[in-house]
Amino acid sequence: PQKCNLLIVSDTSRFVLALGCTDYGSSVLDPMLIRWSAQESAVNWTPSATNQAGSIRLSHGSRIKAVAQVRQEILVWSDISLYSLQYLGPPIVWGAQLLTDNVSIVSDRAWATAAGVTYWMGDEKFYIFDGRTNTLNCDLRRYIFDDFNYDQVQQVFASTVEQFNEIWWFYCSADSMTVDRYVIYNYVENAWYYGSMARTAWIDASVVSNLPLAATYSHNLVYHESGVDDNETGTPVPINAYITSSEFDIDDGHNFGFVWRVLPDVTFRGSTATSPSATMTLLPLQNSGSGYTRGGAQTATSVTQNMSVGGQNNRAVARTATVPIEQFTGQVNIRVRGRQMSMKIASENLGVQWQLGAPRIDIRPDGRKS
Repeated sequence: PQKCNLLIVSDTSRFVLALGCTDYGSSVLDPMLIRWSAQESAVNWTPSATNQAGSIRLSHGSRIKAVAQVRQEILVWSDISLYSLQYLGPPIVWGAQLLTDNVSIVSDRAWATAAGVTYWMGDEKFYIFDGRTNTLNCDLRRYIFDDFNYDQVQQVFASTVEQFNEIWWFYCSADSMTVDRYVIYNYVENAWYYGSMARTAWIDASVVSNLPLAATYSHNLVYHESGVDDNETGTPVPINAYITSSEFDIDDGHNFGFVWRVLPDVTFRGSTATSPSATMTLLPLQNSGSGYTRGGAQTATSVTQNMSVGGQNNRAVARTATVPIEQFTGQVNIRVRGRQMSMKIASENLGVQWQLGAPRIDIRPDGRKS
């Protein structure tokens, strides 16, 4: 083809396919046309009785936007539909089956496949295809699409970190012309999380390296999931990590609650710092939706690794090196009062990584109902 929007190679059937291209003997681009070369050839595109070169035109949509080779088929997205392209052999060669209408995809790289399932970002929603197409429930939908640069959707790209069962999407926030945000979906835990990071390309672990590799705007390549600090520039800096729970309350939330003790269940395995630590903060709310009562929150001091077994005080509790390191970090006495609360665990020091287990909170009704 003289012109072509997308190109893909079928590695199983040995064809080159051009999507959104010019037809035979024409210089006019047809955005819904698919052509393929002769089998085992990247240069012979002329159909004849002795080869399998040919073409097909999709009918649902105005242009082809993305294509992905998955396990037993090639998925093709138009601006309003999703097709399955399968090799049938001569004389038809390639056949297209309409899978679903009324779907969208924001860019040609906004999809990723993991464990035989394909995920992608559409217009203000996410989708999943596992033999059927469904909308993927996203807890962060408003956070993402209320701060999203729709003029830069072609920069959106997705990839995987299969070591942690994750699908990553990188995109531009509303005030940015370059990629500066990411959102992650963990398909095993059915959980979403997000952050800020500037990357231009990403590839998951491969036979070359067992670490994900990404490209930066500083024109260098960096490995991810290696070490515990940010070493993008060659000088390690701390990774500011935190997690905040949703609000919790007593019964229906009509009573005030008083928290006097917390078992945070934090472990620091893998940390390189001598005394790794994190901070725990309980954030109370006067009423649902009223915002956190900053003045009333008390911050427990660092939850550390070097405290006596079973010990406790008003600042911190931990273990000595004379006993096996367990999954628990002790208990913390704290005084916080509110109708609703949330818990935040954070760290911002060099050489620190942590995992949060199942925190326990001692809370009892306290005072006013209204």
